[in-house]
This record gives sequence, C-alpha cells and structure tokens, in this order.
Amino acid sequence: MAIKLTFLGAVRSVTGSCYLIEVNGTRLLVDCGLYQERPLRERNWAPFPVPPDTIDAVLLTHAHLDHCGLLPKLVREGFSSPVYCTPATREITEIMLLDSAAIQEEDAKFKKLRHQKEKRKGPYPEVPLYTVKDAEATIPLLTPVNYQKTIEVADGISATFYDAGHVLGSAMIEIVVQQNGEQRKLLFSGDIGRQNKPIVRNPTVFTEADYVVMESTYGNRELEPPAEAADRFAAAINATVRAGGNIVIPSFALERSQEMLYYLNKLLLEGRIPHLLVFFDSPMATNINEVFEHHIDLFDDEMKELLRQQRSPFNLPGLKLVRSTEESKAINHISGTVIIIAGSGMCTGGRIKHHLANNISRKESTILFVGYQAEGTLGREIVDGARKVRILGKRYPVKARIVQIEGFSAHADKNELMRWALHLQRPPVQGFITHGEARSAESLAAALREKTGWNVAVPEYRQEFVLW
Repeated sequence: MAIKLTFLGAVRSVTGSCYLIEVNGTRLLVDCGLYQERPLRERNWAPFPVPPDTIDAVLLTHAHLDHCGLLPKLVREGFSSPVYCTPATREITEIMLLDSAAIQEEDAKFKKLRHQKEKRKGPYPEVPLYTVKDAEATIPLLTPVNYQKTIEVADGISATFYDAGHVLGSAMIEIVVQQNGEQRKLLFSGDIGRQNKPIVRNPTVFTEADYVVMESTYGNRELEPPAEAADRFAAAINATVRAGGNIVIPSFALERSQEMLYYLNKLLLEGRIPHLLVFFDSPMATNINEVFEHHIDLFDDEMKELLRQQRSPFNLPGLKLVRSTEESKAINHISGTVIIIAGSGMCTGGRIKHHLANNISRKESTILFVGYQAEGTLGREIVDGARKVRILGKRYPVKARIVQIEGFSAHADKNELMRWALHLQRPPVQGFITHGEARSAESLAAALREKTGWNVAVPEYRQEFVLW
C-alpha cells in the first residue's frame, strides 16, 4: 500500500489550502480553498490537477474562504461526493459560499464595465470564477460530522474531527489508513487557535501521529497577549474619538467580527471607551452571528457566563446590523465618530473597500487591522506603509492613521505552535509545514528540527510525497 500526499495550496503562502491524499485508487481532498494573495490568484482559474469527478470526498477543516472557497468551482467541474465537516462549519460554509459567489458575480460585472470604459483588459477573465448557482449546487454535499465521531470515508480509511480552537466549528482532522493489519495516522492541524481566546475553546492536542501537516501563519513571530491587544484597541478608539474621525475595521466575517463585538462589549462594560454607534456592515457576518447563537455548546466558559448574565456581545448597546447597500452608503453621511466593522479582512473585496475609499484619505480617521494581511493583498499594502493605494479603480492617498493589532489573531503564534507540536510523545515519521509565508514556514521547520528532532519538510506547490 502506498499513500501519496500532494500539496495543491497553502504552501509557502497562507491561502488556497488544499491537500490531495491518494490511497489505492481512493482520492481525498483536505480543504479546497481560494487563493487571496494577488500574485497567486491566477491559480483559482487553473484546472484542477486531477479530474474532480474522481475525488471521493473532501474533508473540510473550517469555513474560511481560503479553506472552502473553491468548492463551487470543484462542483461545477464535476465533483459530486460528500464534503465532510462539523455541523457549525456546514452552516457557516453555506453562508460563506453564497456570499462569495454573489461577490464573484458582482465583481465580474464591475470589472467588465470598468474595462470597457477604460478600453483595457484585466489579468483575469471578465466572468465569475463561479456563480450563485454553483454555490447552491455545493450546499447539499456538505455532510455534518460531530467532533470526535469517527467516520469511514472509504474502504480502510477513516477520519475524526477535533476542535481546533480557531473559529467556531473549526477542526483538526486525523485520518487513519489501515491495510493488512497495519495502520498509519495522518494529522492535519488546520488552523491552530490560540490559548485562552474568547468565545471558542482551546485547541485539541495529540500524543501521536505518523505524519503531521501543520500550519505556520505566525511560525516566526510572537503575538502580544489578548489583554495587551485590548489595551491598544481601546487606545486607538479613544484617540480617534478625540480626532473626530471614524474607526474602520476590516474584519473576517467568521470569528474576528464576533470577537470585535466581544472586545467592544468588554471595554464598554469596563468603562474604557465611550458609547459609540457600531455598524456591523456585513450581511454575511450578521448571518454568522445567528449560527453562533445556536451553537453555544461550542463556547468557552467565559462566553457562557456572559450569556448567563445577559451581557451577550451580540446585543452590544449601539450596535447597528447593516444589511442593505443603501444602509451601508448612508453610514458615510453620519457626522461624529462611528465604528465600522466590514469585510473582507484583507480588503480583497466586499463593502470594506467602499469604507476605505471614504476614510483612508481622512487624517482624523483610523484604519484598524485586527487580522493577518497576506502578501499581495490591499490590506498588506496599507499596513506596509503604502502612500497611495488603488481602491475600486481609483488611487487614494493614505492619510488616515493605520493601526495593526495582531494580538487578536485566531492563529497560534510561534511559541503556541511549538507547544502544540511538543505534545506528540515521539517525532512523526514526517512533518510538513504549510499555511505560512516562506520565512514563517522555514523558521518553524528549523525550530522543530532543533528542539524536537522532527524530520520536517516545507513543501513546494504541487510537490508530491509517497508516505508509505
């Protein structure tokens, strides 16, 4: 028996997560994610390296688009097998894919009109990568699996999902391959959460695995503790109130937006920030809030206590849930300081672009980044100090105050990643470091070799490994 593992995404980069496992004619994907870094987006349009109709199942770690966002394209090109995921991930993925598909359609129309007006061609086709119809065809394939329930995904191949502590419903996936009385365990970390994060529980740890595929988003960096991040958050809000500007927060609809409400609620209860209007300008994030509210069994103890005290961050005083485009546009006519939370978190699409266009050239406003900004994204350009940026086809001078608070990240930092790995009681036969820019992945790999004796590889795009 041979197990072949091919790395089709999230290698030396942080988006496009996708790994192909082949065992005796069975083909499985772990994740099928969208590339969001500008230099790599062309991969979204490339044909899949194996025919989608030959893939027997997809195992989905969680609902962020860099992990699930290419599923509708896979389905359109012939995939029709189950997509296994946790119940919360199933609900959130439905919301994410329908929203993503609508944005794909809107962006294609916008680009076509702009290119016709400017008499030029863009780098990508003026058609959607996939449509709402493609997303709707994907939803029935989403098959819920509870944490710690083992399922047989093919003959001699089983999978178990464990809480990753990253976002609601996120999972680490243990795949066991058995044949002729022997077995091998493959562990996919997914995105590893931080210890003691609000709302979600701590990530699961493991004592054994033969092969480990491990993320490295912050593999070369320590992040500030959440308490320090909250201090900086309060300071940024209060400074902007004094200046008379707006606080614009690009935020992922899943988890980060809910955490922002959590911390705003906390700071308000502690009297550390003034009462302000908070516009939650994301229909998708609003829908995801509802998923959170009926999965309270997945919350940590602190969040459950807030609910018992009827101090839920989802009922934050001054919170305005914005659904329509007209309501979103009306925010720009409000005088005084407001907080605007909108997606996407890396400023690659969605309503955040319109709020950036209206605030990035105002020196009294603050653009507050609370998540990772991948290379090649508009968010990365801004945090790297660009003096001018292109938004919706126009160039804007950057005059607003730019603040980045990485302590809110849902990804473990280098020390937390090492602690997670050190729970394994013996080194795996092979470790693979993915989901991190090259310097992060290489740094984590070097630390693992030095401190644990792991045999570690940092794969290249489409690199294949025969494991057994």
